[in-house]
Amino acid sequence: MGRADENPPIGEPTPPTQFGEPPEDGAAEAIERPEDHPVETAETAQSAETGESGVLRNSAVMAIGTVASRITGVGRDIAVVAAIGFATLSDAYSLGNSLPNIIYILIVGGALNAVFVPQLVRHIKQDADRGDGYAHRLLTLTAIVLLVLSVASVLLAPWIVRLYAPDDYSQADLEIAIAFTRLCLPQIFFYGLFTMLSQVLNSRGHFAMPMFAPIVNNLLVIGMALGFLYVAGDAVTVDTITNGEVLWLGVGTTLGVVLQALVLIPVLGRVGYRYRAKFDFRGYGLRKTAGLAGWTLALVLANQLAFIVITRLATSANVQAAEAGVVAQGLTTYQKAYLVFILPHSVITVSIVTALLPRLSRSAAEGRLADVAAGISSGARLLAALIVPCAAMLVVFGPMITTVLFNFGAGSGPAATYTGVVVTGFALGLLPFSTFYLLLRGWYSVEDTRTPFLVTVVFNLVMLAIAVPLYAAVPPGLKVLSLALAYAGSYWVTVLIAWALLSRRLGGLHSGATAAAIGRIVAAGLVAGLAGFGAAYLLRQGFIAISHRDMESALVGHPVFALVTLLVGGAITAVVYLAGCRVLRVSDLDEVLTMIRSRLPGLRGRAATGD
Repeated sequence: MGRADENPPIGEPTPPTQFGEPPEDGAAEAIERPEDHPVETAETAQSAETGESGVLRNSAVMAIGTVASRITGVGRDIAVVAAIGFATLSDAYSLGNSLPNIIYILIVGGALNAVFVPQLVRHIKQDADRGDGYAHRLLTLTAIVLLVLSVASVLLAPWIVRLYAPDDYSQADLEIAIAFTRLCLPQIFFYGLFTMLSQVLNSRGHFAMPMFAPIVNNLLVIGMALGFLYVAGDAVTVDTITNGEVLWLGVGTTLGVVLQALVLIPVLGRVGYRYRAKFDFRGYGLRKTAGLAGWTLALVLANQLAFIVITRLATSANVQAAEAGVVAQGLTTYQKAYLVFILPHSVITVSIVTALLPRLSRSAAEGRLADVAAGISSGARLLAALIVPCAAMLVVFGPMITTVLFNFGAGSGPAATYTGVVVTGFALGLLPFSTFYLLLRGWYSVEDTRTPFLVTVVFNLVMLAIAVPLYAAVPPGLKVLSLALAYAGSYWVTVLIAWALLSRRLGGLHSGATAAAIGRIVAAGLVAGLAGFGAAYLLRQGFIAISHRDMESALVGHPVFALVTLLVGGAITAVVYLAGCRVLRVSDLDEVLTMIRSRLPGLRGRAATGD
């Protein structure tokens, strides 16, 4: 998905990168989407987005754009899995295509995403040239850093791969991973270019094109994967893949990122920005920005040190699975499960938080910390109202979802269904994951990047303390699931610590009222999840009676049955959740439904009258 997917970000749920895709914060998170807002002044900004209803309206527009990108992104992953499956070849490709994201985020991406957007907004408001001088120099400096970083990374590719690859990788696995890495590492430059151009457009109130640019990437990679499948078939392995086929996969993947960045260049002229290379970096606030970015870089470093461990464990899982004769599972399984897990976050959380962020930054800049706290607490309630039912559905229907998505070509069979079991593990942490994303933006709005770093260190320590012994304790068939469970459990611990720290920083976050509201939402979600599980169980029993299969293998290789179960069970889950929220008087969901009704033809009158 050239969308912003994510190598499961450790500690920073901005999806920096599901593997091989542009970092989320540089794409979706920086992509608010009401299309043609004028550049905000201090006065117009304050009146533009006041109240939750304004956030909801902007979030709805953003969600539409996000969905369009995500649909093609899912198509991209379906095509790639159909071409190369879930076994060790797929892991070698995934590792090679992950490393550009990891290096980019590690060196510059985290700072660009977390620090430079607020700084661009401030310079637009404060500078006589509306921030153009700052943007020129920031783009120039970033391009220089990215170019040097890309060249150095290509030269150091063998050593970088060995850092992330497990010790039990065969020589053939290692050589293929290095080849893919060399072909993909030039993406670093274009990830950065895409992120910076998106930030410039966003800071000037233009959000549509950065959202739709990843679609170009996705479509190109879909074509590349389908072409590979047509020419090479679905049975290619590490031992049989040719040099030409490696080039086809690696160059095709990188070209998608190149085009994603380049399509933004014509849009800059239309919004009135003309880039000029500037090399006099003094006197434009870059030193202050670099200081703010220092803690963010430390945060990303803490994330990636932990991620080295997780990557090595996940890739080793496939080697162990092959030796034990159990279902293939490894880095690709981890990534694709994370892809499904992150979809609700990407559509809902990123859209809501992106709409909230300018308001939080303005309130913080004007010293109105009580307004920042109110925005965080209302945002947390709103997120929970929308995220909890998604989490319930992922927990119950994860295996059905991945069977529908990935049971094609080289991905057919038990590996596709097992990926959904890993989704279930991840989904147990979806609520704290999304809440932590919101809390990070609260800190960034008050220019505090030190506290997120410290909290992230805690997260990584907790996760590794859970993941390493759990991974060692479980059998080969549950290795990747253990990593997902550790990830989810760690967020529950971390979000409580993060909430307490931010509450103290802002003078309170209305914690009691927020916890009570979220508690009612979670209760409704639990009931809905149980109803969905019951429906899925009954449907599976009926299918077993008809097909004479056993319970364990009922889903495997049957995407049609999985789809029917998903649609019927999902509908029941949604209805029960809405009913539960109505009984428990969850007002945040009522506001969402009122907004939706007001935008659907034929329902506007009813929304206005309250019917």
